[in-house]
Amino acid sequence: MPVKILADSACDLPKDFYSEHNVTLFPLKVQVNGQEYEDVKTIDPKTVYDAIRSGDVPKTSQVSPLLFEEVFTEMAENNEDGIYIAFSSALSGTYQTSVMILDQVKEKYPNFNLTIVDTKCASLGFGLIVKEAARLAAENVSKEAILKDVLFRSQHMEHLFTVEDLDYLAKGGRVSKASAFLGGLLNIKPILNVEDGKLVPIEKIRGKKKVYRRIVELMKERGVSFDDQTVGISHADTEDTVLEVKAMIEEELHPKEVFITSIGSTVGAHTGPGTIAIFFLNKLP
Repeated sequence: MPVKILADSACDLPKDFYSEHNVTLFPLKVQVNGQEYEDVKTIDPKTVYDAIRSGDVPKTSQVSPLLFEEVFTEMAENNEDGIYIAFSSALSGTYQTSVMILDQVKEKYPNFNLTIVDTKCASLGFGLIVKEAARLAAENVSKEAILKDVLFRSQHMEHLFTVEDLDYLAKGGRVSKASAFLGGLLNIKPILNVEDGKLVPIEKIRGKKKVYRRIVELMKERGVSFDDQTVGISHADTEDTVLEVKAMIEEELHPKEVFITSIGSTVGAHTGPGTIAIFFLNKLP
């Protein structure tokens, strides 16, 4: 029996990915205009971006503990082995909750063979790890080998992103309000990355075009063997810009593949519309 791959919705993979690749989805929750939705399942990211543009401040919450319990128990009863690849524990309590529920389920089913991995990654950086794990599982690769690949990619996944408006990150508590105010005033665009699972601003650049050029420069500095890896780009309701950035990356770095998705409702609720995020490995397995 193939190893079961499980992932939560913060990996920002398309809705049809989960059924097509037999990956179990744990949706995080999003509250928009006072109503709660399940990320991917019952809300589209554009709904979140339109709400933000009209002044709403969407809230997010972690995966339901009850859902973890139901899925883990069913797997244990069916003697299924699995790997749950989880959103960064520094950005959500989902990982900690899943570990707690797994411990409870294992009291009744001590032989249940599920491993939970804190990727310390977000959005499509996390998604590329899930995508590769699903591919390996479909080829009946051993759990140990899949786990080794997941851990390697988690440790070597680079995240570079910029946001349209620092105010969105400030409302989500990701940057200071003073920093957001000054950024908007001066048309300063931040470049952020993820370090040890947390969002960290690394540079501030004035003007959009310069930001994307600088991101490509940083990719050259940090990445390796682009012709042998997939670069991920996720974006928040900015189709034209994402194609422009893709063309820049292809022209400069010649990656094996560029995989583009929308930033999902959970992550997008904090980054806001207009965000562009780029993901690649700094070392190959």
